[in-house]
Amino acid sequence: MNLRISNNLVIALITISFSLLGLSFILGANPNAIGSIFSFYGLETQVPDHLMSMIAGFALCFVGITSLHSHLGFINRALPTVTALIIALTCLLTLFSANRWLASEGGFPVIGSGQGIIKYFAVIPLFLFVFYKDVLSDKAHVALNYASVALVLVWIGAMKFFAFEANAIVSLVESSPFMSWLYIVFSVQGASNAIGIFDILSVALLGVGLYIRNAKLILLAGLACCSVFIMTQTFLITAPNALSSVTVFERLGQFVIKDLWFIANLVIIYHLAVFNNTPKETAE
Repeated sequence: MNLRISNNLVIALITISFSLLGLSFILGANPNAIGSIFSFYGLETQVPDHLMSMIAGFALCFVGITSLHSHLGFINRALPTVTALIIALTCLLTLFSANRWLASEGGFPVIGSGQGIIKYFAVIPLFLFVFYKDVLSDKAHVALNYASVALVLVWIGAMKFFAFEANAIVSLVESSPFMSWLYIVFSVQGASNAIGIFDILSVALLGVGLYIRNAKLILLAGLACCSVFIMTQTFLITAPNALSSVTVFERLGQFVIKDLWFIANLVIIYHLAVFNNTPKETAE
């Protein structure tokens, strides 16, 4: 997989995810998600709810569309990159808000609405690789993209051991033709534990593979990690209240479409750690 193919895949995933996510906000999906962000910055009383969603939606669509145009050489690469970084950092800073954490479970590090927010960490290394690859070493790019994948799989995977999270995913698991068998083999909590173990073990093995530079382990562990994010995309079809004929996505759909970013992170890791035969470090 050469650099051109890798970049094309990453850009395709960025364009699809940002454009669809933005369109859903423009059409009025999940206004509370945008409201909580504006509220964190004290803007909720100054901007009407529908305008908040429109602003956020157009900003996300702007990133998706300009990323593609920049990749094709029509516009400057700084335009989508700076916009994406502003969006990511604006969202990530809201993790300091108390309403992102579950106070009933002790608060930090148990997240609530912050589950969708921590996914914005994945955005930063994607744009750095596609548009500013030569600024960092290959090793740095791998580390940043792995950190994004590890953060979400370890954090959300660890939450699977809590009863509230085990109960929260019941509708997703039991409606999935690929996962419903877990409730035949395990209890609700047992199935959730199994999912959590798979998430954490997969990304841990990927980390080991990267550390010892074992291409086979990287490939297998990376595929295991990727299967998690591919599985979440099937929820768009199988889970209730994921898609909407009016707004494209409901809240769940907006949550899982962001997992395309982690697939893009893994594409970059594969390119640099498995398929790239001339890594920059060997020349140094």
